[in-house]
Amino acid sequence: MTTVARSPNLTAPEARRRLAHERDSRLTQLSAIEAGAALADKELSSAQAAAIRRVLTEISAAEDRVADGTYGACQRCGSGIPVERLEILPYARYCVGCQQKS
Repeated sequence: MTTVARSPNLTAPEARRRLAHERDSRLTQLSAIEAGAALADKELSSAQAAAIRRVLTEISAAEDRVADGTYGACQRCGSGIPVERLEILPYARYCVGCQQKS
């Protein structure tokens, strides 16, 4: 079983599964926003779609980190990101302390 860098309780396949679920959820949200954009506030719809696209970019970057073995390591301080944080936010780049500093 392959483990993810600095997250001994989260395997690479599990990280990939969580990221795929997040990506699929965001794509569903994006489709719904785009489908309803003609009926809704265009400015709000545009802002929501942009936010979802940013999350999709973060998910893609996290998938790259899984592939190169750096997933689960804080990109600022290098310490391990707690598994609990990755379970909630599987595309997290930073540990809580570093996230609060940014």
